[in-house]
Amino acid sequence: MRVLVACEFSGIVRDAFTERGHDAWSCDLLESERVGKHYQCYVEDIMDEGWDLMIAHPPCTHLAVSGARWFKDKQAEQKEALLFVYRLMSATVPRICIENPISVISTKIRKPDQIIQPFQFGDPYQKTTCLWLKNLPKLVPTNIVEGREQKCWKESPGPDRWKNRSRTYEGIANAFADQWGNL
Repeated sequence: MRVLVACEFSGIVRDAFTERGHDAWSCDLLESERVGKHYQCYVEDIMDEGWDLMIAHPPCTHLAVSGARWFKDKQAEQKEALLFVYRLMSATVPRICIENPISVISTKIRKPDQIIQPFQFGDPYQKTTCLWLKNLPKLVPTNIVEGREQKCWKESPGPDRWKNRSRTYEGIANAFADQWGNL
């Protein structure tokens, strides 16, 4: 299966698919943190090139409700972010997952198809994650664990805070690859 993981600099989801034998590529404006197949470009330049599955993690800076207090000062940025999400959802890829935290996507475009937590997939953390799905089944929890630490919320201020908060947990990445990799 040809898999495009859009807006991923970490390589976590890409590697989960690669480890299972798929032709998986990440794409981001940043370099990949891990060695592997990676396009450093705008995802719009490559998203209609015959992929079987796209998992997209659009930047949540102007979308997540955790930043709602700044929305009134960022209306143009939020509009552009929503247009980007809409372009991702409209790609010609037959199967698409858009992943984002609780955000204005729910009110401005549509409600998510599923809401998941890392603790449902073996990581003892809480990070409410919404999935907007096209031709994909909902994920089935694989390993519900105790521990519900708010790791993202407690991330220390600093230049890499946004990166640390945006990485996909390994358990969720493995569930994507295990459950959607054989469709």
